[in-house]
Amino acid sequence: MKNNTIDVLSKQTVISPEDPGKLQQFTKVSCWITQAAKKQIVLIIAITAMLITCFFVPVDASYLDYFNWNTLATLYCTLAVVEALSNIHVFEIISRNIVIRLHNLRNATLGLVFITFIGSMFLANDMALLTFLPLGYFVLTSTDNKQAMAFTFIMQNIAANLGGMVTPFGNPQNLYLYAFYNIDTLEFVQIMLPSFLASTLIIGICCFVKPIPLELKSDNQYTLNIRLAIIYSVLFVASILIVFRIIPYLIGTIVITLALFIFDRKSLKTVNYPLLATFAAFFVFSGNMARIPAVNEFFSQILPRNTLLFGILSCQLISNVPSAVLLSHFTDNYHALLPAVNIGGCGTLIASLASLITFSEYKKHNSTSVKSYLIQFTVINFSFVIILYLLEVLI
Repeated sequence: MKNNTIDVLSKQTVISPEDPGKLQQFTKVSCWITQAAKKQIVLIIAITAMLITCFFVPVDASYLDYFNWNTLATLYCTLAVVEALSNIHVFEIISRNIVIRLHNLRNATLGLVFITFIGSMFLANDMALLTFLPLGYFVLTSTDNKQAMAFTFIMQNIAANLGGMVTPFGNPQNLYLYAFYNIDTLEFVQIMLPSFLASTLIIGICCFVKPIPLELKSDNQYTLNIRLAIIYSVLFVASILIVFRIIPYLIGTIVITLALFIFDRKSLKTVNYPLLATFAAFFVFSGNMARIPAVNEFFSQILPRNTLLFGILSCQLISNVPSAVLLSHFTDNYHALLPAVNIGGCGTLIASLASLITFSEYKKHNSTSVKSYLIQFTVINFSFVIILYLLEVLI
């Protein structure tokens, strides 16, 4: 009886040395989990931070209010449409023309960064990055300048975060504060203009890189599918209209999904769903942080002392949009809070959720050089934060 029991237990052991097949399967699963964790480290950090705050704020109906459904819908729709555009080689065709016309790396860097800078004024920072980062990738890879991708992506990210600061609708935090404080449009522009002009100048100087001649290494002259290009362009415009709430996000998401299901199902499969999950996790994290009494008490005590400085520091921990929402309840000094949550979008990887988009896009193409990217990202971003903070203090 005893021997029979031992035999049964031995057969049920998952990783028994007597069962090499199951041991091999277990090893494969472990390796897959390890590789997945390495690829989605930001998502894991976001989920971990979210779960920690859940211990302080138990799950309730208020959690549903954390999510900016319009932002998530826009992000999903834009990611899907950009994938569809990529599948018909739109970005390769545009990048080929950029290379032919701009001739060298300096001109290309300036062009890519400032088209993102200007785009953020009208499309908002997230949309500008989703639109122009793929363009930067194709320009650099088609000319065998992949080594410049980290710097170019970082500068595009900074341009997206700072370019929209001068308009009330350029960044989400601006739109919120503009309405919350009922700020006059002219006054808004006057508050943000010094930092905007300084950002424009510094970004231009930083992009004055070595003028290495650009040459197409693989000149694949793709033929544009005009019919699909028109359809996807209409869908892209629909995504933008969701941002401005002209099209309800639910209707827009359904229509765009159905259209892509008909014309390009592959684009729906290759959407960066981990990025969407990362955004959702950070929404819960920042929402919970705002409901923790100790956090509220902390900000109510320190914010009046230096709204600009503590506003910037807050962005480094919970990102700029949640900081704008949270801190607006503790100060009437919007003259300092406005530049704080715009300048504060630079800095850490979570200071602006737009930075997560850039990091995710870079990591997709350069998974082996993530560490060097993060170091370069941190140095450049905090240099911008320090310079723009000192400028605001001196004005």
